[in-house]
Amino acid sequence: MRRFKQAALAAAIAGGIGAATQAQAANWLKLQGTEPPGAAARARVWGFIQPEYQRTDGTKLKAGPFSGKNAAFNMVRPDLKTDNGFNVIRARLGVRGTGFPLDSNVNYFLLAEFGNNGITRQGGGSVKLTDASVTLNHIKGARIRIGQFKYPGAEEGLQAIHVFDYINFTNVTNQLLLERFFDYDGTGKAGADPINCASLPATGAYTAHCGNKPNGPVGAFRDIGIQVFDFFRRGSWEHSYAVMVGNGNGITRGDNNGSKDVYLYWSSERVFGGKGPRRQGWKLFAWYQKGDRTVTLEKGNSDRSDDETKDVERKRWGFGTTYRRGRWRAAAEYIKAEGMIFNGTDGGAVPGTKNGAGTWVAGFNVLTDEEADGWYVDVGFKPHPAWELDLRYDRLNRGTKVASNERRFETLTLGAQYFFNKKSRVIVNYEFRDAEAPNLADTATPNKILDGMDDRLSAQLLIIF
Repeated sequence: MRRFKQAALAAAIAGGIGAATQAQAANWLKLQGTEPPGAAARARVWGFIQPEYQRTDGTKLKAGPFSGKNAAFNMVRPDLKTDNGFNVIRARLGVRGTGFPLDSNVNYFLLAEFGNNGITRQGGGSVKLTDASVTLNHIKGARIRIGQFKYPGAEEGLQAIHVFDYINFTNVTNQLLLERFFDYDGTGKAGADPINCASLPATGAYTAHCGNKPNGPVGAFRDIGIQVFDFFRRGSWEHSYAVMVGNGNGITRGDNNGSKDVYLYWSSERVFGGKGPRRQGWKLFAWYQKGDRTVTLEKGNSDRSDDETKDVERKRWGFGTTYRRGRWRAAAEYIKAEGMIFNGTDGGAVPGTKNGAGTWVAGFNVLTDEEADGWYVDVGFKPHPAWELDLRYDRLNRGTKVASNERRFETLTLGAQYFFNKKSRVIVNYEFRDAEAPNLADTATPNKILDGMDDRLSAQLLIIF
C-alpha cells in the first residue's frame, strides 16, 4: 500500500505540472461577498442538496481499553452509529441579491442548512443559519462585509462546497481547520468529572473518565465578525486581499471570552478566461489566522490536581496554488497549526462508548499546547465533457511537538464524477486510508488501534437549483 501511494503521489505531482483546476481557481471573496454590478436581482433564491452513501468494513478496535468496540474512524458520518448508510449530508436553501433599491452598493447573502451533519446535529435545532451577511461596497478598494460568513482561509474551507470535487475533506482540513468547540480538553482521568458521567462508580485510583463532547455545531469554516476586502485587476492578473476580525466561536452564537480572532488573506490569479466558480486560471494564495480559545484542562494529570480554565492560543496558516486550463485541473496546499489540535477520541472509540469495565466513557480530546502540519496534492482530468477522473493524496502529521503524541494520517483518494449538466452530477470516491504513530513501536497500543483503519467508499449525488 505504501509503495502504491508513493507512486500515485509522484504521478499526481507530474500531472500537476501542466494541469489545471476546475473549481478552485475562482475568486471566492468576490463570488460569496459581492453581486455582479448592474446584473444582480433584488432576491435570487438558490440552493442545493447532497444525498450520499458511505461504507467501510466496520473493523472493530484491536487494542486498548475499548478493544472489541466500534472504531470511530470506521463509522460513517455524522452519527457514528453504523459502518455504512445513506444520508442527506447537506440540504441548503438561500437567498442573495442587492435588495436595496435606494442603494445599489449594498448586497446581502443568506443561507440555511437543513441536512444531517455536524452543523445541525450538535444542539440548537435541526435547521441552522450558516450565512447571514451584508456587504457595503461604498469605499473604493475597501469593501466591508458584516455578519456570519466564511472567513478568508484555506482553499478547501473557503470554496463553495457545491463545487467541491470530492466527498470528504482531506485529513489536514478535517482535523486542523474544521473546528469543533469544547469546554474541556478531555484529558482528565482522576476524581469526579463534572461533565456528564460523575455518577459512574470509582474503581481503583480514579473514577470514570467522562466523555468530552462538543459544546455546539462545528465551525463550518465560518465566523461572525467584520471583513474588509477587495480585488483588483492588473492586466491578466487579479489580486485579492481580506482582513477580518471575528468572535472565533463558530456559527449561530456570540463570543464566549471577549478575545477576537484575526484573519489575513492574499491571492494573485492569472486569469485565462471564463467566469464564476469554474473560471480558468492559475492562483497563488496565502492565509493566516490567530485567536484564543477558552478551555478547561481537566484534573488527573501529573502536573495539576484540579481543573484549570485558561485561554489557549490557536494559530493556523498556510499557502497553496490552484491551476485550471482545458481538460486538466490541479491543486496543492500546505497547512501549519499551533495550539488547540484536535486529537480524536479516547482509544479510537465512538464517543459515549463505555470500556469493558464500565469505568471510562470515551470522549473527544484536544492537545492544547501542540503542533501539527499537513498538505495535499490534487489532480483531475476530463477525458470527456461529461466525465472527470480525480486523484488526491493528503498527509497530516498531528502532535509533532512531543514525539509520543505524533500520529500520521495518509489518504489516497480515487474519484470519478459524471456531470448530467452544469448543475447536477454524481461523485464516487474510494479512499485508501493509513494511520500510524511513527515514533512508537509497531506493537504499541496506538499502532495496533490505527492498524484497524479501513478504506472508505463514498457516493454522492449533487443537485443545484
